[in-house]
Amino acid sequence: MLPTPRLLMLVLLAVPLIAGAAFVPYLAWVAVIYLVVVGGVLVSDVLLSPRPDQIEVERLHESRLSLGTANLVTILVANTSARPLRFVVRDEYPVEMPVDVDLLPGEAGPFGLCELRYHLRPQRRGDYQFGDIVMRYDGVLGCHRRQVRFPTARPVQVYPNLLEARKYDLLIRRGQLRTIGLRSIRQLGQGGEFEHLRNYTTNDEYRRINWKATARRAQPIVAEIEAERSQHVIAVIDAGRLMAAPVADPSHPDDPGLTRLDYVVNTALMLSFVVLGKGDYAGMLTFAGQVENFIAPRKGKAQFHRLLDALYNVQPQLVEADLPAALTYLDQHQQRRALIVIFTDLSNPAAAQPLISHLRRLSRRHLPLCVTISDPNITGVAGHPVQDSQALFRRLVAEQLADERRMILDQIQRSGALTLDVPATALTVSVVNTYLRLKEEARL
Repeated sequence: MLPTPRLLMLVLLAVPLIAGAAFVPYLAWVAVIYLVVVGGVLVSDVLLSPRPDQIEVERLHESRLSLGTANLVTILVANTSARPLRFVVRDEYPVEMPVDVDLLPGEAGPFGLCELRYHLRPQRRGDYQFGDIVMRYDGVLGCHRRQVRFPTARPVQVYPNLLEARKYDLLIRRGQLRTIGLRSIRQLGQGGEFEHLRNYTTNDEYRRINWKATARRAQPIVAEIEAERSQHVIAVIDAGRLMAAPVADPSHPDDPGLTRLDYVVNTALMLSFVVLGKGDYAGMLTFAGQVENFIAPRKGKAQFHRLLDALYNVQPQLVEADLPAALTYLDQHQQRRALIVIFTDLSNPAAAQPLISHLRRLSRRHLPLCVTISDPNITGVAGHPVQDSQALFRRLVAEQLADERRMILDQIQRSGALTLDVPATALTVSVVNTYLRLKEEARL
């Protein structure tokens, strides 16, 4: 129990009485009576105020927090007493996660409920721990303050961004995918299941004409076929040292940002969610110095949770990634043609040569897509006007690095693979749109 400023002020009012007792003796008795009255007020404040056992506190949040986004945490405070409750709450959230509000003031009426909210923004995936919830509340007469600790400690896991997957699911139900930059396709292709009949156009192939329907209607009719829903898509994730570099987020300039690997994991998870939603098979391979984990392509919700559990705690390793070994392993274990989405970083032309030779062999059976994250420090400097010799030097170096990167990407394309080099903030949309476009063009 802690004294409040009001109680201290009431006690200090007795000081003049005690000092005056040196000149007027009976003021000492007045001071004693006054202090007894103040003590009675304090006791009444303690007895009238809600007891700690009359307060219930509960923390509500998603069982899996999402990386790099604002996760809502709700604290419910229930007052089961007949007196009002004014308080301040501090939640012992994981210290590694920044929050928007640290102290949460609130008020719960007699037999009332108060709902408090704040947001966590996890910056790393993995296992974390919530602590207890600490509350301070004043007495109804404002003479004392109590601090109570409620045992609410529990573990929590930070997963790749699940909120984006839920947002995609909601938007696809509403037909509003274009609001987040995603394509909306009808999945009409060269082979698969029958979709519907329509009139022939000059751009249609003759082999798609339905002759029975043409005979009945006395005009050319073609059969529209729904694209096959059994393609395999495998995300190959580089977890080597180059993927540990942080990427600054322009929307949050005060924090170091997510790492390249964090952006890749979020994108791979979102891609798998879209792939499984289209009825295709999704798989995954992670590697660093060697192959760490391989999940063969499957379909269904169970596969999504399987991929999620495998991805949520993938951490970068401070070793050189062996991408040729990973592609060799994949080529041996994936016999059926698949879209191989390779998330990696291209450091220099010499290191990219083994990758190019393996991609040339891989493209004979599969469709490789090499995805890299462009460096904003290079793209932001190359081509910009300069004001002094130091800025000119930085620009020349940036343009040289950009030319080397374009040369590597051109060599990868000539090997038979597709390439995608985009900023980290546009990675998810670009990769998903590329998959949808390839599916629409029946190239899988």
